[in-house]
Amino acid sequence: MNVAPPLGALLDGLVDYAGLFPPAALSMPEAVEAYARYFRGPHRQMLGRFVLPVARLGEFAHAAGDTGDDWRLAVLAGPDDAGEIARFNGAHVGRYQADTIEARASDHETIWRLSSAYDESYVVYVEIPSAEDPEPLVAELATRGMRAKIRTGGVTADAFPEARDIVRFLAACARHGVPFKATAGLHHPLRGEYPLTYAPESPRGMMYGFLNVFLAAALLYDGADESDVAPLLEEWDAGALAIGDDAISWRGQSVTAGEIARAREAFAGSFGSCSFEEPVQDLATLQLLSPT
Repeated sequence: MNVAPPLGALLDGLVDYAGLFPPAALSMPEAVEAYARYFRGPHRQMLGRFVLPVARLGEFAHAAGDTGDDWRLAVLAGPDDAGEIARFNGAHVGRYQADTIEARASDHETIWRLSSAYDESYVVYVEIPSAEDPEPLVAELATRGMRAKIRTGGVTADAFPEARDIVRFLAACARHGVPFKATAGLHHPLRGEYPLTYAPESPRGMMYGFLNVFLAAALLYDGADESDVAPLLEEWDAGALAIGDDAISWRGQSVTAGEIARAREAFAGSFGSCSFEEPVQDLATLQLLSPT
């Protein structure tokens, strides 16, 4: 993937493929075939994990067969599913492994149960509510060496959080040194109005861009003030971003390729998307990426 170094650092492993989930809602064979194609394709560098529910691990193994060598899976699971995931991993050593857990929690007890269920061999992301102050739960995740997850959209307009809530979440994670990932609604590079589903007459709504969210995260991780970064979440003008050989700049603020790489490695994990092609195509339309 031939892109400028700072953009390459931003895009590296950024998209966890969640083709099983709405609005794509592919069948397991369709989603596995698509992931295999992307895994072999020219934009492999952007591809992260294959996302699936714990209840569909057996179905995944049947569909993937011998095609999934070196695949890494992110499994939506709860504290009671640890044994099943361990058995799955034991049966598929050297082929595909579930090394990331994605769970939900809105209280300290659930976080404690998750931390007790999954040892350090797993990366555990915990989706927490963003409409209320996330600081207490982010602090709890920090004490337990766990990661945070935020829902950034969905298939209805009311599923999208306020920009101020996203920035508040990112800033809390940065203060406590808690890595995060995002999920839903980030199919496009920049903020804008898009169809909310793939239905022919789909309603449209304002969606956040993955460049907006992850550039904001990199700036916050590098020490930028929350109030200075907040407008970036609602930036829709591609001309406001300048991507050079050494840095990405936005309205007087900049972050270097090295700073982006450090933020991605230690803080800004990835985002789940039911489409991999849409982010690639939109980046190509912006002339930031070759379509082939």
